[in-house]
Amino acid sequence: MLIHPFALSHDVWHDVIPRLADEYDVVAMTLPGHWGGPKLRRREMTLRGYADAVEVFLDKLGWDTCHIAGNSIGGWLACELALRGRARSIVAIAPAGGWTRFSTTQLLCGLKFLLVAPFALLGWATGELGARIGWIRRLALRTCVMDPRRVPDDRAANFVRASSRCPSFMPFMHFLWADLVYGGVKGLDRVDVKSTLMLCDSDWMVPPRRYGRFYADGLRDVVVVNLPDVGHCPMLENPELVADALLDHLRRNKGDGLTEGQPISSARATMMPEGPRR
Repeated sequence: MLIHPFALSHDVWHDVIPRLADEYDVVAMTLPGHWGGPKLRRREMTLRGYADAVEVFLDKLGWDTCHIAGNSIGGWLACELALRGRARSIVAIAPAGGWTRFSTTQLLCGLKFLLVAPFALLGWATGELGARIGWIRRLALRTCVMDPRRVPDDRAANFVRASSRCPSFMPFMHFLWADLVYGGVKGLDRVDVKSTLMLCDSDWMVPPRRYGRFYADGLRDVVVVNLPDVGHCPMLENPELVADALLDHLRRNKGDGLTEGQPISSARATMMPEGPRR
């Protein structure tokens, strides 16, 4: 299962899935309360609410456990799902939550989210036109990629559509600041599955030097992989790099919960639950 960052959609994995589907069943879900995803009540728009919804979705698929990879808040959710016993292994790509309560790193991440808000409002104000205007797409992408020119036009347009039409955006911003009381990810030392931490060396949102150490030190059985020349959402600008890194992780951990020789079908190599609504 692939889990996207906050305020985006499963579309970010569009060019990664085909490379994985030759060997594995792949599902990239859109989180509830996001563009194209199921509805979610306002009070449930929290990290734990999202994790609850992912569990419900796994139950519908009939997957007791699976390998889980997530980017940003998706990486945080991968750890949460591992603690709930739903992961065979996890991959956290530039994960959010790598801070302690009332820390400078936590405050800086919150401030960056506030800086991103105007881009979402600009996209909302310009509507479909904003998704088609190149300079708006490039400006918005600057927060999440190193080089917007490497992002295909369709992915860039859906990036703007998702971030500007995300029902969770303002409610979750409230949660983010309430999170100053709760703190970041917890229980990393209790994650008992093999994990890979992927750090993006040109990540503006959660720079690896400031945020990566929290996960690297906290996870007990972790392989740390550096992804060069990519920003916070590396699958948008270099999907081949991300797919190869994910396949390396899966092949290293193929025996964890998988039956050797099990036939792999690409029938569920899909993006669910729905395609983004235009």
